[in-house]
Amino acid sequence: MNDRTFSGYDIIGDVHGCALSLRILLSRMGYTQQQGVYQHPSRQAIFVGDIIDRGPHIREALHLVHDMVAAGHAQITMGNHEYNYLCYATPAPSGFAQPFLRKHTPRNRRILQETLEQLANHPDDQRDFLTWFEQMPVFLDFDHFRVVHACWQQTLVDRFVAMNGSNRMRRGFLFRSAVHGSQEHEIMDILLRGTHLELPNDEVMVSRDGFERSFFRTKFWLRDPYYLNDVVFQPDPLPAHLARLPLTREQRSELTCYREDNKPLFIGHYWCEGEPEALSPSVACLDYSAVKYGKLVAYRLDDEARIQNDKFVWVDVAREVVFND
Repeated sequence: MNDRTFSGYDIIGDVHGCALSLRILLSRMGYTQQQGVYQHPSRQAIFVGDIIDRGPHIREALHLVHDMVAAGHAQITMGNHEYNYLCYATPAPSGFAQPFLRKHTPRNRRILQETLEQLANHPDDQRDFLTWFEQMPVFLDFDHFRVVHACWQQTLVDRFVAMNGSNRMRRGFLFRSAVHGSQEHEIMDILLRGTHLELPNDEVMVSRDGFERSFFRTKFWLRDPYYLNDVVFQPDPLPAHLARLPLTREQRSELTCYREDNKPLFIGHYWCEGEPEALSPSVACLDYSAVKYGKLVAYRLDDEARIQNDKFVWVDVAREVVFND
């Protein structure tokens, strides 16, 4: 944590290589470049992760964000895409079934394709950013707000701190998190990818990005949902014959609820659409699909105890970036 006092924080959603959109957003919020680093005279930026993958200017975005963090003008939490890259590029210790923590399958390479290609001719950047990713906080917990990439589940946050001594991973934890079924894997999966339910009857759905999935991501702030469709939280709708099925007792037991009286929580990850607004009085998602020509969104947090819809600010990528490019 930086010990400098700031008047407020600007929490920024998934960038995914949209460096031009990020520059516009920072300028809109009063950040200027001084000695090559974006900074604000009285505020600090916080990035929710997923700086890499998919977009056209990943290396530029990484340098921009890294330099802000290194100079104390920003903080960041790890996104699932930084975690994916970290595992994909980290050699596995002896005893693993594969040479790297994440298997180099066509599916896994496809997810990281743009990052691998854009960093291919920059070995120093590969090394430096890999080191940075491993040192990233997985979450931030301030006196009056919290930031995590996908989901805040207090028991898992407490377990993470007990295992690592802080909000950053130790190397042994990283190794164990690559083992499916381990406690470490469960913690990272929920904090960085969110809660989920299995599709009933062993069904499989194909997402918009072409991946087959046997589960769907779920909301984690509802008090009393009833149907499967009540809890789905992803761009892809459930098949119609499943959407109106009542939640079973077992499914309800797998859900979690971030209460309205908790600290404001800021997340990314979920590819929201439309006008940015709070998900609940205490939860705001800042991922509005910038790399899919949606919006790059920030929330300008001061000392409010509940999320206010008039505090969102954004760049409309299709209208303000692509159209004028």
